[in-house]
Amino acid sequence: MTDTAENKRIALVTGASRGIGRAAAIALAGAGCHVILSARTTGALEEVDDEITGLGGSASILKLDLAKGDTIDALGPTLYERWQKLDVLVAASGVLGRLSPIPHLPDEVWEEVIRVNLTANWRLIRTLDPLLRRSDAGRALFLTSRASHRIRAYWGAYSASKAGLEALVKTYAAETATTPLKVNLLDPGATRTRMRAQAYPGEDANTVKPPEALAPLILELTAPDCQRSGEVVSAS
Repeated sequence: MTDTAENKRIALVTGASRGIGRAAAIALAGAGCHVILSARTTGALEEVDDEITGLGGSASILKLDLAKGDTIDALGPTLYERWQKLDVLVAASGVLGRLSPIPHLPDEVWEEVIRVNLTANWRLIRTLDPLLRRSDAGRALFLTSRASHRIRAYWGAYSASKAGLEALVKTYAAETATTPLKVNLLDPGATRTRMRAQAYPGEDANTVKPPEALAPLILELTAPDCQRSGEVVSAS
């Protein structure tokens, strides 16, 4: 673990072990942030950490399972003890669940999708809000999906979770409108991720953009001079 965060903006990225979260973490480190890399397992995070330090950046690894609410609740106090503030949050973790007719969805699939895609982000907001407000330019960015409004059969759990997330985050943006904190959602569109491969198993991955293509927009929406808030920003 590298812990050289002196005079740097502090950024937390969930889902940083792969996909869009990984691309966001590397981009933020390249932009001069000290990045807290978060995911359920540390092996892949160590690889991201090695890449960041190899490029001259700095990062810390934080194992976090967003399905476990008590570990999320402890996050704010843990980060406060070490850094006293948080400048950037990129909430990139998410699960697809099972594509299935709504009446056939097992309890455990529905509950996992809602827990990880919606409830976990509410818990992140609750525990990290005091730290984001301590920043002179706090920025929070949550990943959404066009599935929140482009309704299709069999996507019920995922679509409901993302529609709920958009309502939650827009409400948070309204509640922080008179503060320096800016809160937005990013709809990445078709992107080469594991979740995309799960949803479209027959698709040629080379026909969709890599996660790294989103880096400039992520940096724009998390920069101190970004004044957008309460928006769903589409990468397309």
